[in-house]
Amino acid sequence: MAVIESPSHHEEATPSRRPGASPASRPRRIKEPASDRVLNVVMIVVLIIFCTTIIYPFVYIVSASLSDPRAVSSGEMWLWPIGVSLDAYEAIFDYPAIPRGFLNSLFYSAAAMTIGTAVTITGGYALSRSDLVGRNALTILFVLTMMFSGGMIPTYLVVQQLGLLNTVWSIILPTCVSVWQLIVTRTFFQTTIPHELLECSLIDGASDLRFFGQIVLPLSKPIIAVNLLLYGVATWNSYFNALIYLTDESLYPLQLVMRNILLENSFDPSEMTNADPARIAAMQKLADQLKYALIIIASVPPLIAYPFVQKHFVKGMMIGSLKG
Repeated sequence: MAVIESPSHHEEATPSRRPGASPASRPRRIKEPASDRVLNVVMIVVLIIFCTTIIYPFVYIVSASLSDPRAVSSGEMWLWPIGVSLDAYEAIFDYPAIPRGFLNSLFYSAAAMTIGTAVTITGGYALSRSDLVGRNALTILFVLTMMFSGGMIPTYLVVQQLGLLNTVWSIILPTCVSVWQLIVTRTFFQTTIPHELLECSLIDGASDLRFFGQIVLPLSKPIIAVNLLLYGVATWNSYFNALIYLTDESLYPLQLVMRNILLENSFDPSEMTNADPARIAAMQKLADQLKYALIIIASVPPLIAYPFVQKHFVKGMMIGSLKG
Protein backbone atom coordinates (compact mmCIF):
# COMPACT_ATOMS: atom_id res chain seq x y z
CA MET A 1 0.00 0.00 0.00
CA ALA A 2 1.45 3.34 -1.09
CA VAL A 3 2.00 5.97 1.51
CA ILE A 4 0.95 9.49 0.51
CA GLU A 5 2.87 12.28 2.21
CA SER A 6 0.82 15.04 3.69
CA PRO A 7 1.35 18.62 2.53
CA SER A 8 2.46 19.62 6.00
CA HIS A 9 5.21 17.02 5.96
CA HIS A 10 6.37 18.21 2.54
CA GLU A 11 6.49 21.83 3.70
CA GLU A 12 8.60 20.95 6.72
CA ALA A 13 11.06 19.01 4.56
CA THR A 14 11.66 21.86 2.09
CA PRO A 15 12.95 25.34 2.85
CA SER A 16 10.31 28.03 3.26
CA ARG A 17 9.89 30.24 0.21
CA ARG A 18 7.62 33.04 -0.82
CA PRO A 19 4.72 32.00 -3.04
CA GLY A 20 5.75 32.07 -6.68
CA ALA A 21 9.42 32.66 -5.90
CA SER A 22 12.03 30.75 -7.81
CA PRO A 23 15.80 30.47 -7.37
CA ALA A 24 16.30 32.39 -10.60
CA SER A 25 14.28 35.37 -9.31
CA ARG A 26 16.36 35.81 -6.15
CA PRO A 27 18.56 38.95 -6.11
CA ARG A 28 22.15 38.06 -6.86
CA ARG A 29 25.01 40.11 -5.51
CA ILE A 30 27.50 41.14 -8.14
CA LYS A 31 31.01 40.37 -7.02
CA GLU A 32 33.20 43.46 -6.96
CA PRO A 33 36.38 43.12 -9.02
CA ALA A 34 39.64 42.91 -7.09
CA SER A 35 40.93 46.09 -8.76
CA ASP A 36 37.89 48.05 -7.51
CA ARG A 37 38.37 46.75 -3.97
CA VAL A 38 42.03 47.78 -4.02
CA LEU A 39 41.10 51.22 -5.37
CA ASN A 40 38.48 51.68 -2.63
CA VAL A 41 41.01 50.81 0.06
CA VAL A 42 43.56 53.21 -1.41
CA MET A 43 40.99 56.03 -1.62
CA ILE A 44 39.89 55.47 1.97
CA VAL A 45 43.51 55.59 3.18
CA VAL A 46 44.16 58.78 1.19
CA LEU A 47 41.01 60.44 2.57
CA ILE A 48 41.95 59.46 6.13
CA ILE A 49 45.41 60.99 5.67
CA PHE A 50 43.90 64.11 4.11
CA CYS A 51 41.40 64.52 6.96
CA THR A 52 44.16 63.99 9.51
CA THR A 53 46.29 66.76 7.98
CA ILE A 54 43.33 69.13 8.34
CA ILE A 55 41.93 68.07 11.71
CA TYR A 56 45.18 67.52 13.63
CA PRO A 57 46.54 71.11 13.34
CA PHE A 58 43.21 72.51 14.50
CA VAL A 59 43.03 70.11 17.46
CA TYR A 60 46.65 70.90 18.31
CA ILE A 61 46.01 74.66 18.32
CA VAL A 62 42.92 74.25 20.52
CA SER A 63 44.87 72.05 22.95
CA ALA A 64 47.86 74.40 22.96
CA SER A 65 45.63 77.38 23.78
CA LEU A 66 44.31 75.50 26.84
CA SER A 67 47.54 73.82 28.00
CA ASP A 68 50.31 74.82 30.34
CA PRO A 69 52.80 76.90 28.27
CA ARG A 70 55.70 74.84 29.64
CA ALA A 71 54.11 71.63 28.35
CA VAL A 72 53.69 73.17 24.91
CA SER A 73 57.20 74.60 24.65
CA SER A 74 58.80 71.36 25.86
CA GLY A 75 56.85 69.26 23.35
CA GLU A 76 55.11 67.28 26.07
CA MET A 77 51.71 68.29 24.69
CA TRP A 78 51.17 66.89 21.20
CA LEU A 79 47.41 66.24 21.00
CA TRP A 80 45.30 66.65 24.15
CA PRO A 81 45.61 69.58 26.60
CA ILE A 82 47.88 69.27 29.61
CA GLY A 83 47.21 71.45 32.64
CA VAL A 84 44.02 73.02 31.30
CA SER A 85 43.88 76.78 31.84
CA LEU A 86 41.76 79.63 30.41
CA ASP A 87 44.27 82.34 31.29
CA ALA A 88 45.06 83.07 27.63
CA TYR A 89 41.40 83.66 26.77
CA GLU A 90 40.99 85.89 29.82
CA ALA A 91 44.03 87.88 28.71
CA ILE A 92 42.49 88.42 25.28
CA PHE A 93 39.54 90.31 26.73
CA ASP A 94 41.85 92.34 28.99
CA TYR A 95 43.95 93.51 26.01
CA PRO A 96 42.00 96.41 24.41
CA ALA A 97 43.43 96.03 20.88
CA ILE A 98 42.05 92.50 20.48
CA PRO A 99 38.33 93.08 21.26
CA ARG A 100 38.47 96.34 19.30
CA GLY A 101 40.03 94.59 16.33
CA PHE A 102 37.45 91.81 16.56
CA LEU A 103 34.58 94.32 16.40
CA ASN A 104 36.28 96.18 13.54
CA SER A 105 36.61 92.94 11.55
CA LEU A 106 32.95 92.13 12.15
CA PHE A 107 31.96 95.55 10.84
CA TYR A 108 34.25 95.35 7.79
CA SER A 109 33.00 91.85 6.94
CA ALA A 110 29.33 92.77 7.35
CA ALA A 111 29.72 95.90 5.20
CA ALA A 112 31.66 94.03 2.50
CA MET A 113 29.08 91.23 2.48
CA THR A 114 26.20 93.67 2.10
CA ILE A 115 27.72 96.03 -0.48
CA GLY A 116 29.59 93.36 -2.43
CA THR A 117 26.61 91.01 -2.67
CA ALA A 118 24.24 93.82 -3.69
CA VAL A 119 26.55 95.05 -6.45
CA THR A 120 27.42 91.54 -7.66
CA ILE A 121 23.80 90.35 -7.79
CA THR A 122 22.56 93.41 -9.69
CA GLY A 123 25.57 93.44 -12.02
CA GLY A 124 25.39 89.71 -12.68
CA TYR A 125 21.70 89.91 -13.48
CA ALA A 126 22.24 92.82 -15.87
CA LEU A 127 24.99 90.92 -17.70
CA SER A 128 22.77 87.85 -17.96
CA ARG A 129 20.07 89.75 -19.89
CA SER A 130 20.36 89.11 -23.62
CA ASP A 131 18.72 92.48 -24.39
CA LEU A 132 21.50 94.47 -22.64
CA VAL A 133 23.29 96.57 -25.25
CA GLY A 134 27.05 95.95 -25.21
CA ARG A 135 26.77 92.99 -22.84
CA ASN A 136 29.65 91.05 -24.43
CA ALA A 137 31.93 94.09 -24.50
CA LEU A 138 31.26 94.80 -20.83
CA THR A 139 31.95 91.18 -19.93
CA ILE A 140 35.29 91.29 -21.77
CA LEU A 141 36.25 94.49 -19.95
CA PHE A 142 35.49 92.86 -16.60
CA VAL A 143 37.49 89.75 -17.49
CA LEU A 144 40.47 91.85 -18.58
CA THR A 145 40.71 93.29 -15.08
CA MET A 146 41.28 89.74 -13.79
CA MET A 147 44.29 89.33 -16.08
CA PHE A 148 45.76 92.84 -15.96
CA SER A 149 45.34 94.76 -12.72
CA GLY A 150 46.55 98.26 -12.01
CA GLY A 151 48.88 97.13 -9.26
CA MET A 152 49.39 98.16 -5.68
CA ILE A 153 50.85 101.66 -6.23
CA PRO A 154 48.19 102.90 -8.72
CA THR A 155 45.47 101.49 -6.46
CA TYR A 156 47.00 103.25 -3.46
CA LEU A 157 47.08 106.54 -5.40
CA VAL A 158 43.42 106.15 -6.34
CA VAL A 159 42.45 105.51 -2.74
CA GLN A 160 44.53 108.51 -1.67
CA GLN A 161 43.00 110.83 -4.28
CA LEU A 162 39.51 109.78 -3.20
CA GLY A 163 40.33 110.73 0.40
CA LEU A 164 39.76 107.21 1.71
CA LEU A 165 43.10 106.72 3.44
CA ASN A 166 42.82 105.92 7.14
CA THR A 167 39.05 105.43 6.91
CA VAL A 168 36.85 102.36 7.12
CA TRP A 169 35.98 102.76 3.41
CA SER A 170 39.55 102.03 2.39
CA ILE A 171 38.98 98.47 3.62
CA ILE A 172 35.51 98.02 2.11
CA LEU A 173 35.34 99.79 -1.26
CA PRO A 174 38.57 98.76 -3.11
CA THR A 175 37.63 95.08 -2.95
CA CYS A 176 33.84 95.29 -2.78
CA VAL A 177 33.40 93.54 -6.17
CA SER A 178 35.04 90.30 -7.29
CA VAL A 179 34.98 89.80 -11.06
CA TRP A 180 35.12 86.02 -10.64
CA GLN A 181 32.02 86.08 -8.45
CA LEU A 182 30.36 88.44 -10.92
CA ILE A 183 30.90 85.94 -13.76
CA VAL A 184 29.65 83.05 -11.61
CA THR A 185 26.56 85.09 -10.68
CA ARG A 186 25.87 85.94 -14.32
CA THR A 187 26.13 82.25 -15.26
CA PHE A 188 23.74 81.35 -12.44
CA PHE A 189 21.09 83.74 -13.76
CA GLN A 190 21.55 82.51 -17.32
CA THR A 191 21.05 78.87 -16.34
CA THR A 192 18.38 79.34 -13.65
CA ILE A 193 16.09 82.21 -14.70
CA PRO A 194 14.48 81.33 -18.06
CA HIS A 195 13.79 84.13 -20.53
CA GLU A 196 10.20 82.91 -20.86
CA LEU A 197 9.62 83.86 -17.24
CA LEU A 198 10.62 87.43 -18.04
CA GLU A 199 8.31 87.51 -21.06
CA CYS A 200 5.35 86.28 -19.00
CA SER A 201 6.02 88.94 -16.37
CA LEU A 202 6.20 91.70 -18.96
CA ILE A 203 2.92 90.51 -20.50
CA ASP A 204 1.32 90.73 -17.05
CA GLY A 205 2.48 94.32 -16.76
CA ALA A 206 5.45 93.87 -14.38
CA SER A 207 8.37 96.25 -14.79
CA ASP A 208 12.01 95.11 -14.89
CA LEU A 209 12.55 96.31 -11.33
CA ARG A 210 9.49 94.48 -10.05
CA PHE A 211 10.50 91.31 -11.91
CA PHE A 212 13.95 91.49 -10.36
CA GLY A 213 12.69 92.14 -6.84
CA GLN A 214 9.71 89.78 -6.67
CA ILE A 215 10.77 86.92 -8.93
CA VAL A 216 14.53 86.88 -9.50
CA LEU A 217 15.70 87.52 -5.94
CA PRO A 218 13.50 84.82 -4.29
CA LEU A 219 14.87 82.30 -6.81
CA SER A 220 18.46 83.39 -6.20
CA LYS A 221 19.01 82.30 -2.59
CA PRO A 222 21.86 79.88 -3.50
CA ILE A 223 23.94 82.49 -5.35
CA ILE A 224 23.20 85.11 -2.69
CA ALA A 225 24.52 82.70 -0.04
CA VAL A 226 27.63 82.06 -2.15
CA ASN A 227 28.40 85.77 -2.46
CA LEU A 228 27.71 86.51 1.19
CA LEU A 229 30.03 83.78 2.38
CA LEU A 230 32.85 84.48 -0.07
CA TYR A 231 32.86 88.24 0.53
CA GLY A 232 32.58 87.79 4.28
CA VAL A 233 35.39 85.24 4.57
CA ALA A 234 37.68 87.14 2.20
CA THR A 235 37.27 90.37 4.16
CA TRP A 236 37.56 88.61 7.51
CA ASN A 237 40.87 86.97 6.54
CA SER A 238 42.36 90.02 4.84
CA TYR A 239 44.94 92.22 6.51
CA PHE A 240 47.03 93.61 3.62
CA ASN A 241 44.69 96.48 2.73
CA ALA A 242 44.58 97.52 6.37
CA LEU A 243 48.38 97.33 6.50
CA ILE A 244 48.87 99.82 3.65
CA TYR A 245 45.77 102.03 4.04
CA LEU A 246 45.42 102.42 7.83
CA THR A 247 47.66 104.16 10.32
CA ASP A 248 45.10 104.66 13.10
CA GLU A 249 45.37 101.66 15.41
CA SER A 250 41.77 102.11 16.51
CA LEU A 251 40.71 101.07 12.99
CA TYR A 252 42.92 97.96 12.81
CA PRO A 253 41.03 94.74 12.05
CA LEU A 254 41.69 91.64 14.12
CA GLN A 255 43.88 90.14 11.41
CA LEU A 256 46.31 93.06 11.53
CA VAL A 257 46.42 92.89 15.31
CA MET A 258 47.13 89.16 15.03
CA ARG A 259 49.86 89.79 12.49
CA ASN A 260 51.59 92.22 14.81
CA ILE A 261 51.38 89.75 17.69
CA LEU A 262 52.28 86.58 15.79
CA LEU A 263 54.99 87.92 13.49
CA GLU A 264 56.38 90.95 15.30
CA ASN A 265 55.77 89.82 18.89
CA SER A 266 54.28 93.22 19.64
CA PHE A 267 52.04 92.03 22.47
CA ASP A 268 52.62 94.44 25.35
CA PRO A 269 51.12 93.20 28.64
CA SER A 270 51.49 96.69 30.12
CA GLU A 271 48.60 97.85 27.89
CA MET A 272 46.16 95.47 29.57
CA THR A 273 43.36 96.97 31.62
CA ASN A 274 44.43 95.05 34.76
CA ALA A 275 48.15 95.58 34.36
CA ASP A 276 49.51 94.94 37.84
CA PRO A 277 53.15 93.71 37.97
CA ALA A 278 52.24 90.15 38.91
CA ARG A 279 49.76 89.87 36.05
CA ILE A 280 52.22 91.39 33.58
CA ALA A 281 54.80 88.76 34.52
CA ALA A 282 52.22 86.01 34.14
CA MET A 283 51.13 87.29 30.71
CA GLN A 284 54.71 87.37 29.48
CA LYS A 285 54.89 83.64 30.22
CA LEU A 286 51.58 83.18 28.38
CA ALA A 287 52.76 84.90 25.19
CA ASP A 288 52.89 81.69 23.12
CA GLN A 289 49.63 80.39 24.55
CA LEU A 290 47.99 83.72 23.71
CA LYS A 291 48.94 83.31 20.05
CA TYR A 292 47.14 79.99 19.85
CA ALA A 293 44.08 81.45 21.57
CA LEU A 294 44.03 84.32 19.06
CA ILE A 295 43.98 81.87 16.16
CA ILE A 296 40.98 80.09 17.69
CA ILE A 297 39.12 83.36 18.26
CA ALA A 298 39.73 84.42 14.65
CA SER A 299 38.46 81.05 13.33
CA VAL A 300 35.15 81.08 15.22
CA PRO A 301 33.02 83.43 13.02
CA PRO A 302 33.65 81.57 9.71
CA LEU A 303 33.04 78.23 11.42
CA ILE A 304 29.73 79.51 12.80
CA ALA A 305 28.59 81.11 9.53
CA TYR A 306 29.31 78.25 7.15
CA PRO A 307 26.74 75.68 8.42
CA PHE A 308 23.91 78.18 7.98
CA VAL A 309 24.66 78.72 4.28
CA GLN A 310 26.14 75.31 3.42
CA LYS A 311 23.01 74.02 1.66
CA HIS A 312 22.61 77.06 -0.59
CA PHE A 313 26.37 77.50 -0.96
CA VAL A 314 26.94 74.09 -2.54
CA LYS A 315 23.96 74.47 -4.86
CA GLY A 316 24.92 77.98 -5.92
CA MET A 317 28.54 77.02 -6.64
CA MET A 318 27.51 74.00 -8.70
CA ILE A 319 24.96 75.89 -10.81
CA GLY A 320 26.91 79.12 -11.10
CA SER A 321 30.07 77.34 -12.23
CA LEU A 322 28.41 75.72 -15.24
CA LYS A 323 29.23 77.08 -18.64
CA GLY A 324 26.54 79.53 -19.71
